[in-house]
Amino acid sequence: MTSPDPAQATLALLAVMARLRDPEAGCPWDVAQDFASIAPYTVEEAYEVADAIRRGPDPAMLRDELGDLLLQVAYHARMAEERGWFAFADVAAGITAKMIRRHPHVFGAAEIADAAAQTAAWEDAKAAERAARAETGALAGVATALPALTRAEKLTKRAARVGFDWPDAGAVLDKLAEETAELRAELPAADPARLADELGDMLFVMANLARKLGLDPEACLASANAKFERRFGAVEAALAERGQAPADAGLEAMEAEWQAAKARGL
Repeated sequence: MTSPDPAQATLALLAVMARLRDPEAGCPWDVAQDFASIAPYTVEEAYEVADAIRRGPDPAMLRDELGDLLLQVAYHARMAEERGWFAFADVAAGITAKMIRRHPHVFGAAEIADAAAQTAAWEDAKAAERAARAETGALAGVATALPALTRAEKLTKRAARVGFDWPDAGAVLDKLAEETAELRAELPAADPARLADELGDMLFVMANLARKLGLDPEACLASANAKFERRFGAVEAALAERGQAPADAGLEAMEAEWQAAKARGL
């Protein structure tokens, strides 16, 4: 496989981005954007990269999705350059320096025994960087824009590093049973605020359970979503063969087809 020259390809991307943002000769939509309006697209593109990976080996799809994500970096860097803050090269130089700083066992004289030791060293380096930015507390620096389940997992991982944690997954399941009982107790009153509070506690505990099991809660939920789509699609297909729509078939018929799809391993 012959790839383009990295420097030339990068310069071409930056030139395209600069042209799109040109107030006179650019695209009106691109010129009108700012950091806040582009941020949702940045998050969406990151998810699409993850989805391409989850779907399986498709190099062309992954390459395209990574390109879309890279465009987002170029977009934000261009807007920053227009304001005189920094340029794309500063972003690249900054992350390069950070990787060197966080890997002294590779780029310096330090030695790391294994992956666990490297993880600890990485977290120590991140803590030092947060301290330099005057971000104090074990939970400092956990981005508020993260998906809620991911942020819950990260918050509790931080707390666990200073000893605030359940001893094992069984203890988390006990806590989940407690939270489930508290939610059930709120059902008769049906107070939306109280129900939301108790359901939030349950979801938070579920994120903790995933962490204790060494699982990614977002990935677990994504997998469950995909499974639901497959099985419900099979329900719809089976009913369609009989000339029925789900809304007309009734719950009992849909449940029977659901169990049949489940038995087939869908």
